[in-house]
Amino acid sequence: MQTIGLLGGMSWESSALYYQLINEEVNRRLGRLHSARCLLYSVDFEEIEQMQAAGSWKAAGELLGEAAKALERGGADSIVLCTNTMHKVIGTIEDYINVPVLHIAEAAVRDIRRQNLTRVGLLGTRYTMEETFYTGGLQEGGLGVKVPGPEARTEINRIIFEELCHGIIRPVSKSYMLEVMTQLRENGAEGIVLGCTELGMLIAPEDTDLPVIDTTRVHALEAVNKALGN
Repeated sequence: MQTIGLLGGMSWESSALYYQLINEEVNRRLGRLHSARCLLYSVDFEEIEQMQAAGSWKAAGELLGEAAKALERGGADSIVLCTNTMHKVIGTIEDYINVPVLHIAEAAVRDIRRQNLTRVGLLGTRYTMEETFYTGGLQEGGLGVKVPGPEARTEINRIIFEELCHGIIRPVSKSYMLEVMTQLRENGAEGIVLGCTELGMLIAPEDTDLPVIDTTRVHALEAVNKALGN
């Protein structure tokens, strides 16, 4: 079993989900008392969020690159960046290390293709929904991508940063998100990508008859596949 390097803290709420999902999957596959060989480097999200807001993406990438280097020195065979938004700086992170970084959007594309979907709605932070670093990756995978309108993007971003990153789950926010998902379906989306690692805390597959691609889960499973050579 290879060692998984988890680069987390963005937020720690979803990083805890990664740790749980990865260990559950390793035990499911190997049985007995098996658990994952992994290292966790958890950054201070306040620093990262301030860099995001200021547009200081290079500095954020360098900070995460140093963290990834520490994971590699500790024995990590691959790096899992436990956030969608910060994949914007994955190139900078890769410059700091010699082990692979498992890209969350690529994992999402593979899962979407397994479900034979061609057009998806994307929910996430405003950076993820509005910038091409993520939507472009989905489109390069041959997918059509729908995003909510400006007002919905603003409210979804608020729910993520002001509620989910603090572990706050509000029924009214869940209802709002489901309404947005319905609108995306009416605009042609065949499934919904939860393109923020906290959104799976709010929306479960059984909440809708639309196929839901929880990027936290599919990314965690990709990490296990890499670690176990599957």
